Amino acid sequence: MTKIELDKIDRKILAILQADGRLTNQEVAERVNLSPSPCLRRIKRLEDAGVIRKYVALIEAEKIGLGLLAYINVRLEKHTDTPAKGNSRSPRIDFAASVEQWPEVVACYAMTGEMDYLLRVRVEDMNHFSRFMMETLLKHSAVLDVKSSFALQEIKDTTALPLSGI
Repeated sequence: MTKIELDKIDRKILAILQADGRLTNQEVAERVNLSPSPCLRRIKRLEDAGVIRKYVALIEAEKIGLGLLAYINVRLEKHTDTPAKGNSRSPRIDFAASVEQWPEVVACYAMTGEMDYLLRVRVEDMNHFSRFMMETLLKHSAVLDVKSSFALQEIKDTTALPLSGI
């Protein structure tokens, strides 16, 4: 992955869009003291380079009934990329493909250390969590061990990246 060079104006555009992705090009241009055309060219360049990945609406999970946030460490049976007998895919590839299909998993990271993956899971309540664990995660053939933790209080949750140091 190639790092793209960002100047002060690019960083300011990114900071503005991270705070409010619904602003019009005209509004962004005014805030960075550019005319709309050069501002739009900069935004388009950032989009084309993959710096701006997508625009989304951030939904308040509790307001739609997804009040339980859990983090699950997952260890798989095998640490190789060799397919299991009778399976054409490795356990890691199979697990990663399965995770993509589980709506409760809102983030998944391959990890170093004792566990192989870290899942961030959003569910309604403990009953929903239990069903997900028992009927989905623990039934996956590659899963050897899981350790769960629950968020008690949200201290900080941001999608904004720290742009001041780059």
